[in-house]
This record gives sequence, structure tokens and C-alpha cells, in this order.
Amino acid sequence: MSESETIENSIITAIETSEDTFDATLRPKKLADYIGQHVTKKNLQVSMDAAKQRKEPIEHILIYGPPGLGKTTLANVIANEMSAGIRTTSGPAIERAGDVAAILTSLQEGDILFIDEIHRLNRQIEEILYSAMEDFALDIVIGKGPSARTLRLDLPKFTLIGATTRVASLSSPLRDRFGMIYRLDFYEPEDIEKIIHRSARILNIPIDQPGLASIAMRARRTPRIANRLLKRVRDFAQVHGNGQIDSITSQKSLDNLHIDTCGLDEIDRRILETIIHKFGGGPVGLSTISAAIAEERETVEDVYEPYLIQMGFLERTGRGRKATPHAYTHLGLTPPLA
Repeated sequence: MSESETIENSIITAIETSEDTFDATLRPKKLADYIGQHVTKKNLQVSMDAAKQRKEPIEHILIYGPPGLGKTTLANVIANEMSAGIRTTSGPAIERAGDVAAILTSLQEGDILFIDEIHRLNRQIEEILYSAMEDFALDIVIGKGPSARTLRLDLPKFTLIGATTRVASLSSPLRDRFGMIYRLDFYEPEDIEKIIHRSARILNIPIDQPGLASIAMRARRTPRIANRLLKRVRDFAQVHGNGQIDSITSQKSLDNLHIDTCGLDEIDRRILETIIHKFGGGPVGLSTISAAIAEERETVEDVYEPYLIQMGFLERTGRGRKATPHAYTHLGLTPPLA
């Protein structure tokens, strides 16, 4: 099974899958409806209000954090709040200088250009963005050799919003041109419950508080996963129950999906069990772990590790990954003596 197939088949992965592209109705349109990320929202509101008072586009914004936390949603919320048009693309989709030139010249005054996975832009494209972001101008080289000359085109004032899961992979010159940089953190459990409640109301899914809390507990503190689990539990309640989601229905459904009370699935547990049983609890290198469980190194590092580290099951050391005492306890094992 390829890496993309593994991600598509994993319900608790925070990487966007084809199913999530149909979730536009669940995404909030206004900042007041955007649940969680309270500090970021507060600072953004001030910046947007100030920009609107000056009748200027908001400064360029870089949003980073693990997948599934709402970076794309936040970019669209900003566009709605600023009453601006938004053009959406991604780093891998911009292959040539002509691609970014065509996008930039098609923007209107005050528009927002949203680039997802901006860390995957090649250096040539980044260099074009330098002058576009700083001077709102596009430098085009005409001709070759000694006869080549540079033509500068003025661009309308626009806002670039970049989203990335790997902020360290951005070059310093590009990163420094963003006026605001925000990190999205994993959500608090009460915020995940609010998100599930809102989604259930939009999708017209009957759910009680215990059922809602049961889903939230296993949603890995990630909105995308919470919405995905809600729909899976809805299916189970429809087929094996009366359509109402309660604690018993949600628990049976999630148990069938092999997702435990901490949100770990089979691959998460396999990673921890491999480190503990095959490598004495670690430390062990990431490449060794990925080979031992037959998963791509990038999948382990980007999809599974962040949550395991966030929840205190896994520790990164200079010599490799190490299972924590909390991981032993969760798996029903006795932690080794210190």
C-alpha cells in the first residue's frame, strides 16, 4: 500500500483526504464562529480592524502548525472578514515562474492570495515573491544573454497568506517578509466538543452530551479528525441504532474502528509497541522505526509523531525516539525502572 493510500485509509490522520474536500459547509465563515485558537483570533481581530480603518489590505500572514487545525479555514475567514476576494493555490502547484506571474497579475486591489504548503515552493518562485510582497511589483526578464532586460510591472496591493506544517523549511528571506506569523496549536478538549456540537447541528445529527464527549475524547484534539469521526459514528448509529448518537453508540462505533480512549489507532500503538518490545523502549532512529513498521519515514514523522509527542507518549532525544513511562502505562505495561 502506498503512502497516499495509507493516509486515505486512516481515519485519524490529520492530513486532508478526498472526503474532507466536501466539508465546506462545516467551515466557519466569520471569526466569531471560529472556535479555539483564542490568542491568535484576538490578535487577528485587532489587525483586521486597524487595516479596515486605514482602508488598506491586511499585512502578509504566515500560519503554521500541524495538519487539520484550521489553517485553510482561517485564511478564508480572514478573506470574509476583510470583504476580499481570495485566490487559493498550493506550493506544489506552482511549478514555473510563469505560473506565479499569471496568478499575481490576475489579482485585484485588496485580494488575498492563499498558498497552502508554502514550504514546498522552489527557490526561483520564492525570489519572485520577494519583490511582489515587499514592493508590490513583478520583475520580468525579457530576452537572454547580453541583450536581456528587466521589465517591472506594478501589482495591486494584495495580502499573501501562507500555510505550512514545516515553518523551518521556509527560507529566511521569505519568512521575514510576513508581517504576522501565527502558530495554531492542538485544541483544548472543550473546544473540540464545541466544534462537534456545531458540526452535528449543521449536519442535523441528533447527539447527546455523553456521545459528544466520547467522540471529542478520541479526536486527537484536531477539528478535522473530530468531524470525520462524527460522520463515522453517525453512520454506525444509523445502521446499528436508531440514528441517535449517545455514549454507548459512539463507544461501540469507535471501538470497531480500533481507536482507543486517547485517540490512538493501530499504527500509533504499533509505533509505541515496536519501540518498547523491539528496541527496549529506545532511543531508536526514525528510519529504523519506519522500516520496522513498514511505513514511510515522512508519514511517521508528519502524521503520527506530533500527536504522540503532544500527548506525552513519545520523546525526541539526540539519539532517537524514546517511549515514555506514560506510553508503557497506556499499553498496560510496567515502565522500566529509572
